Amino acid sequence: MHEWALAEAILASAQQIATHEHLTEISEVTIRVGELQQIEPPILRFALKQMATPPIKGAKFHILKAKSNLKCRVCATTWQYNSKKLDKSTAEAIHFVPEVAHTYVKCPKCGSPDFEIVSGRGVWLEGLKGVQYK
Repeated sequence: MHEWALAEAILASAQQIATHEHLTEISEVTIRVGELQQIEPPILRFALKQMATPPIKGAKFHILKAKSNLKCRVCATTWQYNSKKLDKSTAEAIHFVPEVAHTYVKCPKCGSPDFEIVSGRGVWLEGLKGVQYK
């Protein structure tokens, strides 16, 4: 259910940008979601549409996934996280607290749980398209 809280924060950020950039209407919002967040895009999109107010109401929401890249601190191997290889309860634990990935994910080369999350965390507003008033 944290998709709703994220939607609220995304809309607040978009509203601030719209005000700062003097946008009277926003037609598109692009959001990038880190794979480790395991956000459900349909739920996030629904929440965004339900909570949007002018000038964002009616905007099209593009939700893009940012692949996660991990790097072993022991052997320096880099690899991509794959949630499909995890059982449901493990994936859910990582969904709510991405930092617990160290408990469940190991380096594919040396087996160490000591790795750095290089990318694939967080949620950010990547872009807006809209109409600017003069």
